[in-house]
Amino acid sequence: MIRRVITDTPRVTARGGGRPGATAEGASDERVAAGVPGRTDADRQAILDKAGRENFPVASRLLPKRHRTHLMAVYGFARLVDDIGDEAPPDDRLPLLDTVAADVDRLYAGGTPHIPVVAALAGTVRATGIPKKPLHDLIEANRQDQTVSRYATYDDLLGYCELSANPVGLIVLHLFGYATPHRITLSDRVCTALQLAEHWQDVAEDLGNGRVYLPQEDLEAYGCTEDDLAAPRANDRVRALMTYETDRAARLLDLGAPIVGTLRGFARVAVAGYVAGGRAALAAIRTADHDVLSGTPRPRAARLIPEFARALATTPFSTGERP
Repeated sequence: MIRRVITDTPRVTARGGGRPGATAEGASDERVAAGVPGRTDADRQAILDKAGRENFPVASRLLPKRHRTHLMAVYGFARLVDDIGDEAPPDDRLPLLDTVAADVDRLYAGGTPHIPVVAALAGTVRATGIPKKPLHDLIEANRQDQTVSRYATYDDLLGYCELSANPVGLIVLHLFGYATPHRITLSDRVCTALQLAEHWQDVAEDLGNGRVYLPQEDLEAYGCTEDDLAAPRANDRVRALMTYETDRAARLLDLGAPIVGTLRGFARVAVAGYVAGGRAALAAIRTADHDVLSGTPRPRAARLIPEFARALATTPFSTGERP
């Protein structure tokens, strides 16, 4: 996540987008928005510069400029929301998320957003018709992070991924004009798998932030404790657990990967890159012998290239939907 310090932030009283313009101090929307990270164009560029550190190509240079622009606008929004949810002072996170939600509502109501990262979405919304709900779902995922730090079951974790990951895939499908029911189902599998891969790479970092995404039922099944996760390197129990979680994420990714075969042109290129990035990230965990505690396993370009070719070669099959 992006590391920024946020200070002197006005607080809003509304939730879920709330009442535009309302704050505890009665300040204007502009004043509230001034407390949001990414509030200047320079801050926005700093957010976008993080795209190169992701497991997958956010906006491949193989894509035309118009597609890269739309994808980077969406990425900037998702990163901004994550930054607030992870890095703002704890007491400010929910109010700031409310402020972003209100700005999203302002955008869809035809107004002019006050936050540059949200304003950058205006052209994308007009050109592609992406719905508002997935943007609000990403905000809701970060609200949940403020109150939920452990997940009892794998199904509980999947419910979180429905908010934190799957909306991104839905947005991408809308950007390319491929948001059909079957493709959305496949996209959800890919996006959840990508989210799981990121969680498994970042077990130590997440624990340092007070969160454990590994399902509690799995920790218990493998005899692992949070003290084991806090160790400088993974013991045999943790390695066995991470082997299980990595393989499960890989199977889910493989179930969603056929989406590439239903796409054409630049959409196929973009989504193949996401699938390839997920496979490369999971391979990096395996290469580290499933020790995700002594360092963060990161995929190498040498692995990403063949995985991209593999994903791109996915054989098309009939979905009952027009390409």
